[in-house]
Amino acid sequence: MKMLLAKGGAFGKAGRRLSLALALIGAITLFTSSNAYCIPSYARQTGLACSACHYNFPQLTPFGRLFKLNGYTMVGSPTLVAAHDQTKDLQILSSFPLSAMVMSSFSEVSKATPGAEASATMFPQQLSFFLSGELTPKLGSYVQLTYDPTAGTIGMDMAEFRYADHTMLGGKDLLYGITLNNNPSMQDVWNTTPAWGFPYASSASAPSPSWSPILANSYSGNVLGLGVYGLYDNLVYAEVSAYHSAIQGLSYPADTTWTNNIKGVSPYWRVALQHDWGKQYLEVGTFGLSSSFYPTGIVEPHDTYTDLGVDAQYEKALGGGEFVAHASYITEKQNLDATFAAGGSASNSVTLNSFKIDANYNFEAPFAVGLGYFSTTGTSDAVLYAPGAVTGSANGSPNSSAVLAQVSYIPWLNTQLSLQYVAYSKFNGGSSNYDGSGRNASDNNTLYLLAWFAF
Repeated sequence: MKMLLAKGGAFGKAGRRLSLALALIGAITLFTSSNAYCIPSYARQTGLACSACHYNFPQLTPFGRLFKLNGYTMVGSPTLVAAHDQTKDLQILSSFPLSAMVMSSFSEVSKATPGAEASATMFPQQLSFFLSGELTPKLGSYVQLTYDPTAGTIGMDMAEFRYADHTMLGGKDLLYGITLNNNPSMQDVWNTTPAWGFPYASSASAPSPSWSPILANSYSGNVLGLGVYGLYDNLVYAEVSAYHSAIQGLSYPADTTWTNNIKGVSPYWRVALQHDWGKQYLEVGTFGLSSSFYPTGIVEPHDTYTDLGVDAQYEKALGGGEFVAHASYITEKQNLDATFAAGGSASNSVTLNSFKIDANYNFEAPFAVGLGYFSTTGTSDAVLYAPGAVTGSANGSPNSSAVLAQVSYIPWLNTQLSLQYVAYSKFNGGSSNYDGSGRNASDNNTLYLLAWFAF
């Protein structure tokens, strides 16, 4: 699903609304139990509680990671068998693999943007339907269709079809597979890459930093990728994929109306080492994407972005709960031949870097807390990062940084009520008057209350 970078906010006039919201959460707490289980399609398929695969959604447990790598195909419920298939018995789920997700939210920024209110209530913020489960042995799916209330449309969100199998190599197990998906990093099983990173959901109405690496969901839903992967001895993971544009809402084949159309294919790679000992787990890895594309149309010149990332994930059973920490760093080299030729930048070469780190504690009781920090830094370019009210940069710098805190109440693993706050120390290059129109970084701080249900 589309998970955007969280935004932050000061409490300001939101105090009374916050008090009412917390009172509502408290009332719900009195009438709910943490012993109930969620029932989305994967849980119905496997017959397992959501806690088998998730610490809380979408954070995956070790078993959840293996379930995904094995193609979403573990089955614990009866299947229908086509006994007269001439080649191999076809097995399909006896229950239709349909699930739904609803997100509703309230947001309030510290200072309203020009011509807009400071607060926003969205119902829904997002509504999604999932066709997700085993298609037949060794082949499964994760397909998400989403209603976007800001556009008033329903469209393809994140989607993946995955084939997986096992063999022996050197006396060790090799899990191997094929992935077909529409968002580089959505096939990943760690919560360190952009598609599934903390804080998992954020305000859709508050301002957010204007610039980030292209790997940070810029291609989400607008590409098609085919890749192969393997996990050897549950220790070494490697994947290579290739992506090409499959842009939604435009005519086919590609013509002059297309933007950011990939030239040829964009390779994506992923390597990770993992180890589980006792009550601790550690993953360290690298990932990246190289993409040449036409900013407008289908003819030369083109721009080339090369992203290289490193990441780490640490988990430890602690005090009856689970401590989970993530860190990632992406450095991006931009060769802007097309953009520079069109007058869209002052230089034909810039860099952009993204750093994120977060720590989460999932209590045994139905609560979770998280604290994160993110920063974006890069080469200054007064044309590429131009001044402009709210979204621009007065000094031509893309630099932003913020601290984010979140508290979640999880009466069931398919239900989350979250209170989130992000405080910006820098936004689009500055702390004060960052946009050249008098707006400060702290003006974009956002209080965010989210109700998130999956069923």
